Amino acid sequence: MAEESTTDRREKLAGHVKSIAGADDKNSLIEAIDDALGVSPPVGSPSTIESIAKRYKGQADDARDVQERVEKAAKSGLPSVWVGSTGAKASEVVGAAGRSAEQMDVAFRKASKALFDLADAVTSAQAADSSGRRQLREARSMLGGEDGFFDDMVEKDAEERERKRAQETAGHGVRGMHKAASQADDAARTAARELNKYASEARAGRMKTDEISAADRLVLADIATDGQPQEQNELLSANDLERSGRRLEKMSDADQAKYERMLADAKTPQERAYLVKALAAGYSLGEVSEFRDKIHGKDPAWLQQHLTPVTTASDSKADEGLNTDGSNRNTDEQRFGTERWSQDGNTCVPSSTVTARAMVDPVYALELTGGPSGQEDDPAAFRERLGDEQMRVHDEGDGNYEHWFSDTPSGMDNDGKTEVVNKEISPHTGSEYDFQETRSADARRDVLPDIEKAVAEGKPVPIGVEGYSDGERSGHAMMVVGQEGDKLQIYNPWGTTTWVSEDDFVNGRMGKASDQDLPDAYAVHLPAE
Repeated sequence: MAEESTTDRREKLAGHVKSIAGADDKNSLIEAIDDALGVSPPVGSPSTIESIAKRYKGQADDARDVQERVEKAAKSGLPSVWVGSTGAKASEVVGAAGRSAEQMDVAFRKASKALFDLADAVTSAQAADSSGRRQLREARSMLGGEDGFFDDMVEKDAEERERKRAQETAGHGVRGMHKAASQADDAARTAARELNKYASEARAGRMKTDEISAADRLVLADIATDGQPQEQNELLSANDLERSGRRLEKMSDADQAKYERMLADAKTPQERAYLVKALAAGYSLGEVSEFRDKIHGKDPAWLQQHLTPVTTASDSKADEGLNTDGSNRNTDEQRFGTERWSQDGNTCVPSSTVTARAMVDPVYALELTGGPSGQEDDPAAFRERLGDEQMRVHDEGDGNYEHWFSDTPSGMDNDGKTEVVNKEISPHTGSEYDFQETRSADARRDVLPDIEKAVAEGKPVPIGVEGYSDGERSGHAMMVVGQEGDKLQIYNPWGTTTWVSEDDFVNGRMGKASDQDLPDAYAVHLPAE
């Protein structure tokens, strides 16, 4: 028998709370109590978890010591050049090393805290579960054996009083067990979220190749878009670095030398990073070379505008309340010049898919923003190309039209959505997407760690939201594109990004990312491992 997950226990016990409260005869109550006792207790060794947490705290102290020594070296004066294979300067290497050590310090400390919290939660949950089980067994003993067929037909007053007394005791017990299961589930998901996040941030180590030095890999992992907070706008995800390293290892010696020369000749760290991202996206050396010719020598601001559709502002997570339609006031418009990265007509599925692909595929992004030459800066021309591409993907997914002779799109079903995300995004991330319904709070809670792990690695996650008014359904497609702490960054193909909490996602408050008519996340497409 497969082991129950923390969410399984939580969901089962929520059902048993209802069945015990609703049992209107002795035998039904006995069956409900036995079912509740059959749910396994919270598992885990608090002492083992605490031991790992203490080890992480010690590693955080070591990382802080490294950071202080790197900062001391930086202040001592550094040469302005670097002989590394990708052209990174010594100052860039030391700066990246300092930031990496700082991130390790923070990561180990937060991971340590998450594990200490998990140990405390498991201890508390196991005690509460044990107390609840004692009450259930007490209630079960009060009831005695099951009634026979004729006994069950008539319940005497004294028997009814005893059953209700047992039912009250059992109710207290099963609610305690459900609370314990919820506590353990929340703590386990929080720990998983934090550990997955910090594992993904160790990005330099994901580029497993001997062709690029450790110092160069460290610098590549540290490069961010121009003019935005560095930690939230790093150009290369863990997945980018892993895929580019694998592809570099498969090149011939001659091709490796050509590629490294491209990196070394890059005019800015950002140009270098986009060349790595293009390789990670699956393009051949010849295609990367053509891409390089289009972007070579461009300044970081130009590169960001043309190659990174979504950026994150420093104040983007601030809670500024809600508009009258239930949406967040604090949203960031994602633009190329004066035009948004937004949908034309009822094309939310293809539009969110197009933008998500552009996020992971800079060659494609440049085709949309810079045109065939890659040099254009015309927002109107971008808008036309973006609309054409949305319609191409709409037809690719066999999208609907208002009527048989109409050219006005009217949405796409989930089969079509699965097809287009796997044709447009998967080849550039290396992960096929699987459709999964999430029509309950427990289902959404259960899928959260997988969503957070995917986006932390750099893989956008499509979500479907819906709402009902007077029996009429409204639906919309969006993308989860980022995660920080207990918040998810949502790209809405209306041309904006905003942040919602895990609790918003689980409990039907996704209208914050769109409007109050679309509260429930009913489905996700998860990238496979």
